Amino acid sequence: MTRRLRLLTTLTAGTATALLLAGCGGGGDNSKSNDKIAGADTDASSSASPSASASTADAAGRPKITLPSDVTDTYEDWKTGDATKDAVLADTAGRIDAINDAILRGDTGAPGLSFYYKDKGLTQAVAWVKAYLDSNLSFTGTTRYYAPKVTLSGGSTASVVYCSDESKGFNKNRKTGKVDKSPSDQSPYVLYNTRLEKNEKGVWQTSNLISKRGDKSCAG
Repeated sequence: MTRRLRLLTTLTAGTATALLLAGCGGGGDNSKSNDKIAGADTDASSSASPSASASTADAAGRPKITLPSDVTDTYEDWKTGDATKDAVLADTAGRIDAINDAILRGDTGAPGLSFYYKDKGLTQAVAWVKAYLDSNLSFTGTTRYYAPKVTLSGGSTASVVYCSDESKGFNKNRKTGKVDKSPSDQSPYVLYNTRLEKNEKGVWQTSNLISKRGDKSCAG
């Protein structure tokens, strides 16, 4: 099937160096592993949007993000039992939801982007949203995020490696609303490797993101 984000890989190849997402969340993909651009109450199984942004009251001011009914981000095994690692994962999910929200709204200035991204990561995120707009595309369906691995470095830096399954996500024409479910020979599985830095408010912001579509570690 033509999954969400995959069509953009070709459309943006000469526009930006392999973008992400959320989320979309993630974003486009890059088989050569170049840079690319795209969460709290959940159990250890599958759950929709377990982001810290889901809380209406948050000391750090996390934006409340609600995706439309035809779009779902699910987070599988998104808790480790370690408070710090779980905070990193919650903000990773928040970042994925935020870029998906920006794409769906068609807004490169959506507040969730600058909240959950910084530096190169923010530049990548804005470029990825713009790629959707320039291509007159949105998306619909469900994306599953799973197999997260968190590595902490000191008290303010972390990396998160995780997989996504886009087999139930599809591109949608922004003007007509037509959903593209035509066959595709591209893998729906994407491996993400992200770097996060905790800011003064305690938010784990993504400063860089690399992805690889079709990585064997994510298949199945």
